[in-house]
Formats: sequence, C-alpha cells, structure tokens
Amino acid sequence: MSTADLEKCDATLGPPLIQSQSALAASATVLGSTHSRAPSSSHTLDDTFPDGGRKAWLTVLGAFLALLCTFGQLTSFGTFQSWYADHQLLHLPPSTISWIGSLQFWVFFFSGGFIGRFYDSSGPKVLMIPGTLLLTLSVMLTSICTKFYQYLLCQGALFGIGVGLLFYPSLAAVSTYFLRYRATALGIAFAGSGVGGVIYPIMLRRLFATCGFAWAVRISGFITLALCIVATCAVSTRLEKPSKGAEQPWFDFKHLTDATFMLLVAGGALVSLGLFIPNFYIVSYATERGVPSSLAFSVLAVMNGSSILGRLAPPYLSDVLGRFNMLVPSAFFAGLFTMVLWTFARTTAETMLYAVIYGFFSGAFNALVIPCIAQISDIREIGVRIGMLYTIISFPSLAGGPAAGALLKLSHGSYLGVTMLSGASVVFGSLFIFWSRIRLDSRLLARA
Repeated sequence: MSTADLEKCDATLGPPLIQSQSALAASATVLGSTHSRAPSSSHTLDDTFPDGGRKAWLTVLGAFLALLCTFGQLTSFGTFQSWYADHQLLHLPPSTISWIGSLQFWVFFFSGGFIGRFYDSSGPKVLMIPGTLLLTLSVMLTSICTKFYQYLLCQGALFGIGVGLLFYPSLAAVSTYFLRYRATALGIAFAGSGVGGVIYPIMLRRLFATCGFAWAVRISGFITLALCIVATCAVSTRLEKPSKGAEQPWFDFKHLTDATFMLLVAGGALVSLGLFIPNFYIVSYATERGVPSSLAFSVLAVMNGSSILGRLAPPYLSDVLGRFNMLVPSAFFAGLFTMVLWTFARTTAETMLYAVIYGFFSGAFNALVIPCIAQISDIREIGVRIGMLYTIISFPSLAGGPAAGALLKLSHGSYLGVTMLSGASVVFGSLFIFWSRIRLDSRLLARA
C-alpha cells in the first residue's frame, strides 16, 4: 500500500476516525479498492460520520417504522393474492391477479431514480410527507375497490408511489449518519420490513374473518397512517441542501461507466426477477399441498419473520467481514434453497423449513444491497445511485410474478417451473454480484 493511497484514504475518512497507522492501512485496503467511485476529497463532508447519537438513532427508528408500513406490506401481498383468488377476483387466473403485486413492486422500484434525485437536492421530509398521504389514501381506496382495474390503480400504482416516497429517503438518510456501522444501522432499519411482513399477514387474515375485507383494510390503513407520521417526524439528514450550482444533473451517465456499480446493478436485476416470487405464491402453494388455510397464511408470516434475523445478523457481520462478502452468499443460497427445498417440499414441516431458510437469506440480501451501493459511492450521490439501481431492476421485478403465474398455468398447476424460475434467476444474479466483488478486491479472503 503506497503512501499516496494512505493519504487519499485519510482525506476521505478524516483523522478523528483513524487512530493508528494500522487502522488506516486496513481502511485503505477496503475503501481504496472502490476504483473511480471512491468519494473524492472535494465531495466529502467537513466533519466525520458520527456513527451514533440521538438524531442518528431516531433516523434509524423512523426508517424502521417506514419500512414496516411499506416494504412489510409489499412482501405480504401473498395474503391478498390468495384472498382475491377465492373472493373478489375469483374469475381471474393467478397470473392475472399477481399483476397487482408486480405493479406495486415495479412502480416502487421504477420511481427510485427520480425520488433519489429529489432526495439528494431536497432531503427526506419533503418526500415522506406526501408519501404518507399517498400510501394511506391507496390503502383506504383499496377497501372500496371491486374491479380488477381498480385494484391495479389503487393497490398497485398508487401504493407503489407511496412506498417509494417513504422507502428511499429514510434509508438514504440513515447512510448520512453512519460509516463504520452503516450496514448494521441499515439492517436494523430493514428489520422493520420483516416485522411488517409478520404482522400484516396475520392481522389481515384475522380481520378478514371478523370484520370483513373492507374494514380489515381500513384498519390497516389507520395503523399505517399513525406509524408513517412518527417515521416522518423522526427521520432527518445531516447533509445540507446543495447550492444550485452544486446540484447533480438529473441524468448523469458517469454512473453507467462505473463497471463495479453496473455489475452490482446487473446482478440485482437478475435476483429481483425471482426474489419476490415466493412471497406471491407460497400461500397458494401451501394450500394446494394440503396445509390448512389458517396455517397456510402463517407460512408467509414465518418467511417474513425469519427475514428479521436475516436483516440483522448478516449486516452486523458484514461490518466486520465485508459487505460484498456477505451479499454474495446471501443471494446464492436464497436461490439454491429455492430450487432444492421449495421444489421438493410436500409436507407442512418441509414448507415451513423452506420458509424459514429462504426468509433468512432473502432478508439478508435486501438489507445488504444498499450498504454495498453506499460503499462504492460518494455520500452526496447515495440517493441517486440507490434510485438508479431500483429503477433498473423494476422491470424484471414487474415480470417475475406474472411469469411465474403463466408457468403455473401452462404446467396445469405444477409449481416446478415457478421454483426453477425463482431459484435460477437469483443464483445467476449472485454470480454477477460476485464479479462486482472481485473488481473491488481479487483476493477471495479479503474484506470487501
């Protein structure tokens, strides 16, 4: 490691963070390998990352609550998929119904590039306030929908916009407070989506039976409104708004020339094609395998529950072992166990086992993507880069659910095509992410 490299790292991180020559060398080994996208001294902040403090942890709390209401509900769509198939949309095939959930993901992901750019210039609250209103409105309108196109517009498109306006700003704001423990902090925030993924399926299923569909959805809307208000008040950023001359352009093609970043994006696109298919179809799969209806909905809750541990433990370890080093195996094993376990799951116990394992690794992947982006990005461009990633992967995310439904129909109810599509796409995506990690450091045992 050259003296110039050490000086560059010192300029980036600041003297207060680096207390010894050995620590400086270790940091340079990790951060100095991020090629052209390592933050330059002209873009870094005057002060170092606090890695804690009241505002920092309030922001983590706010992001936790925001993800509980947003991503937690997104990953619980299997509850609605199964309910619609037996009630309001009984006349439609599963592949058609799944377009509602797929549209949620697509609008949410596609909006990322625009929302991320707004965040970099305006901060989180100006986005989260309308996000809270739109998310609540979409839930309330869903309660009175009766036609398929109405569900597409209200629960699909409008809900996806509301999710994006809360999701991206809250997570980007967390990144401005943490560096050394960034993955851990983001993992805690992402655990909110797992908690939401446990609460919403169980709550909705019971409310469907006791209050009816309409009031069950309205009750969830009131809960969403209350939690999102708290989240909006809690989230803050320590970055000042850039002056007009310092603002980034809306579409900066320099990001597309960063091979490390684009390989991560390519891997994320392949992973997203299959990653959410289990959330859509695990309930109907369990029901068709003889699992009692009340217990089948619990399978999705178990899957989302195990993702909480996946969103906490791997990110914590990644701050020590390397974020890419944890992201790659998380994606690989999520796909591998889908092809191996879900394909051959026949009993309730086997289905539950798959739900636990898949929930853990898929949760870890979701929690580690953003820390990996932040690691190879300028702190003032994290918002737009997170948004770029999710905008690009929005298209395979849109196709995943309907493609699985079409395979299910073509195979006359066999789930083999569904499990193979889901598992294989995630495994292949992990290989591109591994390629991105190799560009950071070709040494397999290095922290990256």
